[in-house]
Amino acid sequence: MKKTALLFCLCFVVWNLSPAQSPKIAVGHIQTPLGELWIELDDRTPNHKLSFIELAEAGYWDSLTFNRVIPNFVAQGGCPDTPAGFTDPEYLLEPEFHPEMKHVYGALGAGRDDNSGKLSARCQFYIVQNPAGIPRLDGDYTVFGRVIKGMDIIDRIVNVARDLKDQPLEPLSLQVSIKYLNTKEFKALFPPIPYE
Repeated sequence: MKKTALLFCLCFVVWNLSPAQSPKIAVGHIQTPLGELWIELDDRTPNHKLSFIELAEAGYWDSLTFNRVIPNFVAQGGCPDTPAGFTDPEYLLEPEFHPEMKHVYGALGAGRDDNSGKLSARCQFYIVQNPAGIPRLDGDYTVFGRVIKGMDIIDRIVNVARDLKDQPLEPLSLQVSIKYLNTKEFKALFPPIPYE
């Protein structure tokens, strides 16, 4: 009788750990004038992932734009480049290079200036739009996620009218937030996409 009761209790606990109660997955959501993007943030780059979440939840990017767009290269958003580079240590991160995370189509990377330590500017990010990827950036810039839905929007963004500095003539505003999804919700919204 005791074994039956114990088995019942174990089954009850397991049954009640439904997908809705499973640990939440932090997913980046970027709303633009041309549509929305969904971003998977990679656990293999924990500091960059945490930084992105912190800045998104603080509303950091919500007054900024995609300020550099280049077809067959990237759409870059966040704080614009400055002649002095990035000097505020609060906004710098040590690189987190991972051999399996490449600059493939849809990769999310951290911008940086030309510093010798390859420190990321956590206030700036870019999305690779070149269908062939940009392998020359591997090992120089940290990739910390990828677009899992909305690359058609990025394809449109890089093709807007732009000036000689590759800045869009019409501002492409950003509304960056984090959505917390359980495993069932995540799988329903985003079918698996292997890293290439």
